[in-house]
Amino acid sequence: MLKILGKITSINVRKVLWTCEEIGLDYLQEDYGSGFASTETDAFRALNPNAMVPVLIDGDFVLWESNAICRYLVRKAGRDDLLPGDPQECANVERWMDWQASEFNNAWRYVFPALGRKNPDFNDPERIAAGIKEWNHHIAILNQQLQRTGAWVAGETFTLADVVLGLSVNRWKMTPFDRPSFPAIEAWFARLNQRPAFLRHGNNGML
Repeated sequence: MLKILGKITSINVRKVLWTCEEIGLDYLQEDYGSGFASTETDAFRALNPNAMVPVLIDGDFVLWESNAICRYLVRKAGRDDLLPGDPQECANVERWMDWQASEFNNAWRYVFPALGRKNPDFNDPERIAAGIKEWNHHIAILNQQLQRTGAWVAGETFTLADVVLGLSVNRWKMTPFDRPSFPAIEAWFARLNQRPAFLRHGNNGML
C-alpha cells in the first residue's frame, strides 16, 4: 500500500490526499512535521534531504515534492482525464501546476504567516499590504483564465491543475483580509465544493 508521510494540516499533504481519493487509490498516511514525528532526523532526511512533507513511499520508490507526487499518482492510475497523455494538453495542465508552485504560492509568503498564522515575526504593515496586493493580482490572473474556460482551470474538464490551485485558493479565501469580488473564482470554487474529496481535504476548515 502507498504510504504518505506528512501531517494532514499541511496544504501540500492535503493536495496529495485529495488526489489519492479522486483516483481511488488506497493509502496509509502518517503524521510527520511540526507537532508530530520529526522530519529533522537522519532517517527522514534519507527520504527527503529537505526535511519537508509530503513524502510518498511506493514499495522501494520514494518521491518528494507534492506536485510531482500528484503527477506520479495520476499516471500510476492511468487517469488521462486528470493529466492528459497528449503533449500539448498535458503541458497546459502542468503549466498551471507549476505556476501555482512558483508564482501563486510565493505571493503569500509574507502575508499568510502574518494574517493566517498570526506569526509575530511577520508584522510589517507595508509588507503585509504589498503581499495582499500581490496575492490578489495572482487571483485576478486565475479569474481571467476561468472566465476564458467557463469551467475548470485548464479547460472544460477537471484536472490536477484544479487540485493544486483549489487548495491555494481555499487558503486565500480563509485568510482574514478584504478581498475584491472575483465571480469566476467563486463559481469555480462552488464547483469544487461539489467534489467530496475536496470537502474532506480542501475546504475543510483548515488553512
